Amino acid sequence: MTRIRFAFMSCALGGLAAIAPLAAQQAPARFGIGRPASPAEIAALDIDVMPDGRGLPAGKGTSAEGQALYATKCAQCHGATGKEGPNDVLVGRDPRGTFPFSQDPKLPHTIGNYWPYATTVFDYVRRAMPPTAPGSLTDDEVYALTAFLLHANDLIPADAVMDKASLPKVAMPARQFFTPDTRKQLATKPQR
Repeated sequence: MTRIRFAFMSCALGGLAAIAPLAAQQAPARFGIGRPASPAEIAALDIDVMPDGRGLPAGKGTSAEGQALYATKCAQCHGATGKEGPNDVLVGRDPRGTFPFSQDPKLPHTIGNYWPYATTVFDYVRRAMPPTAPGSLTDDEVYALTAFLLHANDLIPADAVMDKASLPKVAMPARQFFTPDTRKQLATKPQR
């Protein structure tokens, strides 16, 4: 073995010997930064709404109230009636009551022809809209916008009041085409 090769091998093995004790060390349980979230901070972020209505807040809204909000906060992205865009088309029904997306994936997936739960409309609007200020709408405004969108899709009457009792009862035409995941959740280990 040449001297250069021997020197290189010696340095490499010596470097590995120096690193080995570091690799064997465990990561610390805490890094000494941050703090646990307070119950109020957790509650502010724990706003998910389930299909059966669990998680819906107090409040209410009507289609008429939602129409005015839609014109000022939504129409610039979704069009004056929710059919024009330039962003997602929100309004549209398949009058045949079918679910044609497997045959033509280019069809717009609207609230009236694709979404399986009315509560998902509330949850999405509450979390993500308007895109320039997500989470800025009050719960009453979200109920009103949801009522407007459901009425625009011919899913509820114009005078219906949406609240945490009535919203989960709205029958969405696409619900029958979705299958719930009934698998048991994997147990997770508690964090230390």
